[in-house]
Amino acid sequence: MAEYKFDPESLTYNPIHHGPKYYIGLVLKQCAYGLVIGAIFFALFVYFIDSPKEKQLIRDNQELLSQYEIMNHRLAQIEDVLDDIHMRDENIYRVIYEADSIPTSIRKAGFGGVNRYESLESMTNSDMVIATAKRLDIAAKQLYVQSVSFDEIVSLAKRNKEMLECIPSVMPINNRDLTRTASGWGWRIHPIYKIKKFHEGMDFSAPAGTEIYATGDGVVSTVKTAFSGYGMHVKIDHGFGYESVYAHMSKFNCKVGQKVKRGDIIGFVGSTGTSTAPHLHYEVQLKGKKVNPQFYYFQEDLTPEEYERMIEISVNSNRTFD
Repeated sequence: MAEYKFDPESLTYNPIHHGPKYYIGLVLKQCAYGLVIGAIFFALFVYFIDSPKEKQLIRDNQELLSQYEIMNHRLAQIEDVLDDIHMRDENIYRVIYEADSIPTSIRKAGFGGVNRYESLESMTNSDMVIATAKRLDIAAKQLYVQSVSFDEIVSLAKRNKEMLECIPSVMPINNRDLTRTASGWGWRIHPIYKIKKFHEGMDFSAPAGTEIYATGDGVVSTVKTAFSGYGMHVKIDHGFGYESVYAHMSKFNCKVGQKVKRGDIIGFVGSTGTSTAPHLHYEVQLKGKKVNPQFYYFQEDLTPEEYERMIEISVNSNRTFD
């Protein structure tokens, strides 16, 4: 369509003739408008409308998150089972076999030193991934610690018969006549110093020369004569943390390094050392700590009635002979 321009001098309309530059500029302007509108539509399309590939990636990501949640739930169940196994190990197996407890700091220990999870820090949801990786590592370490613990328990179980033979578990003298039990574990009046003192053992009153028996299998670790305190006394190392002491003897019947069996005669009752009358002072020690001997008379040495009678006499006694 032709364009005209009004000429005020001639009062006429004259046709306008455009050169090539005009038409090129017009085309470029239209192209620019088209590019701007296209870019706007493209941006809106990219931002608000997912491509098929993006939709597939979103579905895959959602599925991975679902699987991750399932794995986290299963990991939590495994952790609960591990905690239950640890509880049984500490409160049943290790108690039965008197094994040392495994500290929680070892069971639940993490991993120090270098950053083991540096390669995961650049991942999407890195906090979640690293937290799960740490839980898996700790669970794996707990499994290893528990495996070692069960190896120890199995070894102790295999040695259970030997341990039962070694534990001091009978009375050290023939004490069917329970009136010979003079004093038990606890606070007593010292016979010489006349003061209240804790008696860490059990005294058996008996005639001088009465046979003294080893209360469990073991090795004689001490045969010593002293003018005070225990006097002539013997100590037996039973293994498994147990030791027994026999004091105020009149004569020895064993030597250091000798292996003894439960019931072997290791000496004879006397009144040596700090003693006021013939008797045997008997002690049981577990891992270096003195324990009440009355809890270790569980072999067929006394009937329940005799055991109760012995406890009654030892508890009611108000003094010792040493």
